[in-house]
Amino acid sequence: MIFQILIFTLFGICAGIFTGIIPGIHINLISVLILSTSPFLLTHFNVYSLIVFIIAMSITHSFLDSIPSIFLGAPDSAQALGVLPGHRYLLNGKGLEALKLTLIGSLGAIILSAILFIFILPFIHTIYPLIKNYIGYILIVVVLFMLLREKNKLLATFIFILSGFFGLVVFNFNMQNPLFPMLSGIFGISTLLISIKEKNKIPKQEDSKTININLKDSLKAISSGQFSGMLTAIFPGLGSAQAAIIAMQITKDLKEPAFLVLIGAINTANFTMSIATLYVLNKARNGSIVAISQLMENFGIKEIIVFLCIGLIAASISVFIALKIGRVFAKFISKVNYKIVVISIISLIFILSLILTGPLGIFILFIATFIGIIPALSGISRTHAMGCLLLPVIFYFVL
Repeated sequence: MIFQILIFTLFGICAGIFTGIIPGIHINLISVLILSTSPFLLTHFNVYSLIVFIIAMSITHSFLDSIPSIFLGAPDSAQALGVLPGHRYLLNGKGLEALKLTLIGSLGAIILSAILFIFILPFIHTIYPLIKNYIGYILIVVVLFMLLREKNKLLATFIFILSGFFGLVVFNFNMQNPLFPMLSGIFGISTLLISIKEKNKIPKQEDSKTININLKDSLKAISSGQFSGMLTAIFPGLGSAQAAIIAMQITKDLKEPAFLVLIGAINTANFTMSIATLYVLNKARNGSIVAISQLMENFGIKEIIVFLCIGLIAASISVFIALKIGRVFAKFISKVNYKIVVISIISLIFILSLILTGPLGIFILFIATFIGIIPALSGISRTHAMGCLLLPVIFYFVL
């Protein structure tokens, strides 16, 4: 049985590499496939092996999904806010440093989760009933605080409302994968188009052994990411992108290196804390956890310890794999004409949007790109364009 679990851990890591580096392919899709074929699979393998596969895949994905965000500008919801700083690092020859910063966040988050897990369980049990009816109002306060910090408050409010109603419309289409064209347009293609306009070039990527961040900022970012990731695991409707915005308001004046650590931490913490939420509240907050809950309805603290150990093993291996793949991306991308790279990436996003969402996705991609260009040209923080996710969540809780 132990040998089978280790084999499925390796299979899960391989699946996580696939979902992590290919834009538009999500762990939820693979988890659903595992769940739908489980009657057949369980005749050959035990249930622990299938759950271990999902855990290893999900953890590995959270380590590698920053690669397409940094090098291709094609984010998922967890990495959307990391596109712009990641792209700036890339244009300064420090794409690998940006990747290393997100890996520090992811690795720090899972280690912190493992250390604090036993203490987090009673915390979730206590805090959930106290604030579950007020999360919408908490988000309103976060948004107001975010807008008031902007110098041009009127334009920032306009961008938030415009993107927010755009998000409401998109989600009402009831289509599959709506986040891919919406976030790729607002944060990906818009960034790439602006960089073409400025005639940027991708320099040779450095592979420095030193990283420009101190221990204090790293710990601050990881702790904030852990807390925000826990909130997304507890409350329905909250995702990694919303958690990043909450964390940004908690940690004032977060510098760019620490912000990338934060982005990495939130995504990994979200999954590990989702396991805690399933154990304490018997509630699943994402597709992978839903699949786990369907495969095994009841599990105890012994199973939790095994799952955390599998997560730590997958995380340890994923760091080295992410660095290897990142170096391949860095070597390739600096040798090609930047304009050709950008056009190729935009074409890839266009094709993936068409495959994943159909002609309607192309229309969403076009409008999203236009919305993403507005803050870039006006000098307003693109964070306000996260209204596309925040406003629908606020409506979900308040109305």
